[in-house]
Amino acid sequence: MFEKLRVVFSIPELRQKILLTLFLLAVYRIGYHVRLPVLKSDLAVTGELKNFMDKVAVFSATDLRSLTIFGLGLAPYISASIIFQLLGTLWKPIEDLRKEGAAGRKKINEYTRYLTVLICVLQSWVYLRFTVGPQDSPASSQFFSNNANSLSLGWQITSVAIMTAGSLFLMWLGEQIDEYGIGNGISLLIMAGILAQMPRALWDLRQNVSSTLTGNAGTTIGPDVLVVLAALFIAVVFGVVFITMAQRRIEMQSAKHVRGRRMMGGTKQFLPLKINQSGVMPIIFASSFLMIPGMLFGLLATSFASGEGMWETLASFCQQASSMFNSGSSFTYNVLYVLLIFFFCFFWTSIMFNPKEMSQNLQDSGAFIPGYRPGKRTADYLEKVMLRITYVGAAFLAIIAIVPTIITSQFGVSFTVASFYGGTGLLIAVSVAFDLIQKIDSHLLMRNYKGLLES
Repeated sequence: MFEKLRVVFSIPELRQKILLTLFLLAVYRIGYHVRLPVLKSDLAVTGELKNFMDKVAVFSATDLRSLTIFGLGLAPYISASIIFQLLGTLWKPIEDLRKEGAAGRKKINEYTRYLTVLICVLQSWVYLRFTVGPQDSPASSQFFSNNANSLSLGWQITSVAIMTAGSLFLMWLGEQIDEYGIGNGISLLIMAGILAQMPRALWDLRQNVSSTLTGNAGTTIGPDVLVVLAALFIAVVFGVVFITMAQRRIEMQSAKHVRGRRMMGGTKQFLPLKINQSGVMPIIFASSFLMIPGMLFGLLATSFASGEGMWETLASFCQQASSMFNSGSSFTYNVLYVLLIFFFCFFWTSIMFNPKEMSQNLQDSGAFIPGYRPGKRTADYLEKVMLRITYVGAAFLAIIAIVPTIITSQFGVSFTVASFYGGTGLLIAVSVAFDLIQKIDSHLLMRNYKGLLES
């Protein structure tokens, strides 16, 4: 292994790309700790709201409890990108731009940046309004406590501009890594934010560790639980790697044709279809949708709390509903979570995978699937295969998504620790790590070296 690392850093071009990528990631982590003006401490958040912010932090490369210049992270850019991906299949002008090649993608990226700025301004204003706004604000008293008093409009405008510029700077960092570094820049920034939470997770775990067995230690974590957690972590990582790399390979054959005196074609190839075609998007969508009812019920419970009689009953009902959607430990929440993951798996796969277009591409290239005529029958077969493997991918995502909840409720560890055993964070980390290794291997193979994963 050390010999392979020596070979990686002995190639000047590859070494320069890796060092530049590490430098840009270090810039991101430094800016992560630069606070907004005036403020001196993080938000004091506990309970259900803390779990909510921990979930959001996984796929936004930031921590909402830290009032820093990168307070929004990459969430606005990710939201804008998802919106244009959906519009690419639902709105014809964007679909036509996607078909124009590099020029069309450049135009879509330009529109994505404009939408990112708009989302940054809206999200930063709402974020500041409900966090460090006036202390007598009902929303502020409901969600957060902070040592800042009522802040001026000028400070809020300045902070909105700073946070917007911070998110745009992160977007620029990702583009620089794409162009001059190695790996996918945005994904690497998100993975760096996930891995940066590991020291805090280990510290939280260390504080609850006891030298006695769990049965005699009450709520502390004994050596027996540590052994179970270690074995479970290895099993979950193995399962994530296995499903992430799994493929359904469909045999194809190219048609024979004569060129001059030579017979060309007739070779067998394979069309690889990923088992987890939708990636982490179903988990992100399902989590986001389940956050909305919890926030709405929480606001309604606060609005009805001052009333009497029927209003008091409604406030109690809304508070219970808010706890159900925010805690993640209730049976109803987990059932809805699994159902939404299945729904968004099929929805996202139907957007990203077009069997008719793939069938047409095979026909245009002179390839066919043995036993199926080109055209509609091939498209129907591809759709049937994708439908079946999507069931497997959706079941895998559902299991991985609820593993942190199960670990939190059964073993009594914090969600920060449990998030490394499944969910969006682990899927992103594994996917980005494999993508990074594959891109490093491409540089090694061009110079006749063995890849990092080759024996």
